[in-house]
Amino acid sequence: MTTDRSVRDPEPPRTAADQIDAGPLTGNQKSLIGLAVIANIAEFFDIFLIGFVVSLLSKPWNLTGFEVGAILVGAGLGTVIGAIMWGRLADNIGRRRTFFWCIVTLAVFTAASVFTPDRGWWLLAILRVGVGIGVGGLSIVAIPYVQEFVPTKRRGMLAGLVSVFIPLGLLLGAQAQQWLSGPIGWRGLIALGCLPIFLLFWLRKVAESPRFLQTHGRAQEAREAYAWALQRTVDEVAALPDFNEDEDPKTAYRTILTKYPKQLAIISIGSFSFILGAFTIQSWGQTLLKDGFGYAATQVGILFTIVSIADMIGRFGSAWLADRIGRRWVMLTFGLIGAVGCLIAAQANTGAVFFVGILLAMMFGDGAFGILNAFGAEQFPNDARSTGVGLGYGIGATAKIFGPLLLSFLIGGSLIKQNVTRDAVPPAFYLFAVLLVVGGVIYMFADESRGVTLENTGRRETAKARPSRPKVHGETRS
Repeated sequence: MTTDRSVRDPEPPRTAADQIDAGPLTGNQKSLIGLAVIANIAEFFDIFLIGFVVSLLSKPWNLTGFEVGAILVGAGLGTVIGAIMWGRLADNIGRRRTFFWCIVTLAVFTAASVFTPDRGWWLLAILRVGVGIGVGGLSIVAIPYVQEFVPTKRRGMLAGLVSVFIPLGLLLGAQAQQWLSGPIGWRGLIALGCLPIFLLFWLRKVAESPRFLQTHGRAQEAREAYAWALQRTVDEVAALPDFNEDEDPKTAYRTILTKYPKQLAIISIGSFSFILGAFTIQSWGQTLLKDGFGYAATQVGILFTIVSIADMIGRFGSAWLADRIGRRWVMLTFGLIGAVGCLIAAQANTGAVFFVGILLAMMFGDGAFGILNAFGAEQFPNDARSTGVGLGYGIGATAKIFGPLLLSFLIGGSLIKQNVTRDAVPPAFYLFAVLLVVGGVIYMFADESRGVTLENTGRRETAKARPSRPKVHGETRS
């Protein structure tokens, strides 16, 4: 009789995190996810838009290849700095405050760019570094922010949504250039990048991460944050989940280097391997189709619209599959299929075959970013999550600088005045194929985090060094 009653009456959730896992998504949780998704679309819209702005300025300003390269590389350099800097700040001052300052940084440097004097390419390049710093931090902050509010079983998909729609920024940038460059000019196009500032009003309605608050000893505020997410009163929130009292509320880079060197190496090498090929295709793909295979500019625009849509489908697929077959197998599978695409492109004799190759490379190689950063964040515990993924991704994001420059070297031209021939394609895409294989394989050495609660992520390596001492808030988990 007792056994039957236990089956009919399941044990109630023991902790607030269990309540999150057991319940459906509330309106507040959906609001946070929506904020993170729209913020990333808006910020990467600004990143992609500068390419179209430079195309408008190249002739009036008589820009050289070096000057164009300086403007375009500026944001990539800023992304590296931003990911590393904001990641640590998010673990020290909070996800919400860091999210706020990332948007402010982007808006301020973008607004300043509007007033760049004619032929002031050097000033525009410097300001683009500032823009990149804001953008580089946002996804690194947004992913842990979402992860720490959503159910464990759906965490891959829901956190992955932050990255899924980033290619939409490229499509919006293309549409803005096509329809608005005439009426509002290049300064007006840049000014559109200030629009994310209005998201700060939305951010005011979102709570701070309860995991961050608990790690910093702010237990009552953590309960209030859980109550916000669950849309319940504080009295209805269960006990806070256990956490390791060895966690350091003021995480430093040396903590990552000494306690989590394996995780850092995996994320750095893996990110670099996936970024280099995908970002270089984004930067050079249009030129290769146009000058190498003879497509008209309008045809190239249509083809890359298809590529962007396929990229979003790939990102959605990787995020969805991560909760079903595991993060590691998704990364390996997408890396291998992306590599096949690169091999097809490397051996292409026609534009159609080359396009099929880059379509596969972007749909799977870049599509892996639907889960890549979310998986990286899950390699670290609550107190080091943003610092760890920020440092690892920041190191890997140097590929955004090296990739385009490497292909420029292989082609033998500058960033704007190229002498593109098909002979330049094979060595570059063979390299991209090798890197995607390396990236897929390297993630097989990461700790699988599908179905693992955030309180238990990132503990395996430190547990080998010393036993953990859990600090209990409420009932102890069995």
